[in-house]
Amino acid sequence: MPTLRVLNSADRNELSEHFVDAVSGLFGCLGRALICLDADFRVVHASVGLDDFAGPGSSVAVVGRAAEEILGKDLFGAQGSLSRALRAGERREGWGASLTVDDRMPHLLSLSAAPVGGMDSTLCDPRVAYMLVVRSGADATVAETSPITLFAGMVGHSAAMLRIFQLVQSLAESDATVLLTGESGTGKELVAKALHQNSPRHGRQFVGVNCGALPGELLESELFGHVRGAFTGAVRDRQGRFELASGGTLFLDEVGDLSLPLQVKLLRVLQERTFERVGESRSLHADVRIIAATNRDLQREVREGRFRDDLYYRLRVVPIAIPPLRERREDVEPLAHHLLARVLERLGRSLILAPDALRVLLDYPWPGNAREMENALEYAVAVCRGQTLHETDLPIEIREAGPAGGPAVAGESPRPSGSDIDAEREELRRALDERHWHRTAVAEDLGICRTTLWRRMRDLGLED
Repeated sequence: MPTLRVLNSADRNELSEHFVDAVSGLFGCLGRALICLDADFRVVHASVGLDDFAGPGSSVAVVGRAAEEILGKDLFGAQGSLSRALRAGERREGWGASLTVDDRMPHLLSLSAAPVGGMDSTLCDPRVAYMLVVRSGADATVAETSPITLFAGMVGHSAAMLRIFQLVQSLAESDATVLLTGESGTGKELVAKALHQNSPRHGRQFVGVNCGALPGELLESELFGHVRGAFTGAVRDRQGRFELASGGTLFLDEVGDLSLPLQVKLLRVLQERTFERVGESRSLHADVRIIAATNRDLQREVREGRFRDDLYYRLRVVPIAIPPLRERREDVEPLAHHLLARVLERLGRSLILAPDALRVLLDYPWPGNAREMENALEYAVAVCRGQTLHETDLPIEIREAGPAGGPAVAGESPRPSGSDIDAEREELRRALDERHWHRTAVAEDLGICRTTLWRRMRDLGLED
């Protein structure tokens, strides 16, 4: 008759390690990696499968680190979406996140998380309270990243935003110039910072300048610097943004506001990679990556002579169009929760979003996009006196506005007319012709959903 042997602590630890290694190996065969967390959300174990998509040594480097540190506070901070769910004993599947290991570039991934309960303590490390199963987000679909994807400070669930996240990652080894287009408040600077963080230049500075905030003569000095005596008030030499960003990334926001003389100088920098400080003839090397952004229609600006066509094509090496929030309604709810958590952390409050308030947020067309939403939520938190944020706490103009897609509200841009409509029709017709009227492909090129494309085609008489 076999005898039972009582396992001592060393035996249990060895058995536990073998069990975790075996399970990790099985997940590795499926292209997954396993991360085990303790009750304080610190990494106890990470399978070697993590190295396959996060880089060699990642599985070792994350052990002992806080999940908040490597996966972001929006998911695993004190008020993080996943940490709250796991503490409540709930499971979450297919959430998107970005993994940051040491000073490496963030990596988009999809993860499922669950609390560990009822497992034989002789098989599992008793420190393990939660388990994460992760996979590379490069081949995750929109459905698999439901209900929210957080990547480099950006949040989204729509196909358009997921494509932008994946494009940012695909440009990780590129130094190409990028032109970001989109309405004010859509998050162009966030995308620019994500491009920088996911580039070979991520260890150097990200320097931004708003081209519409200064008059031409001051902007020239701001960009290129000046030497002492170059103009009245130039009492000493001053470095410009091109020098400050050396080795890193220079973000030119509102590039459509550049004057024509400055456009010529910027074109020369892009062509020759050299520039001169104001008042100096010595050329300096411009070792920067340029990311430009605008909320203007630069094609129209070119046609009307306000923007140089040669500069436009130099900037538009990689175009990324960020659709407005009203064209990606599925992003409204996750974005609202994300922005509310950010406001609450800043103000030191703890509130929950009531269904009636969420309904209003979903109905509103958001002409000011994410920036307007954050301001509205900050107002609501300031006036809210209870523990739940209700519809009545939101600004009155949002509560009384028509639903998205309905009558225009104050601040919303009117539809173009006359010659503008003709120009828009011709631009859309060209885009359709280039893709042989394949609507899915055209929608992807334009960064909008198929429904929005169909609506535009209908409005412009291009249904047939």
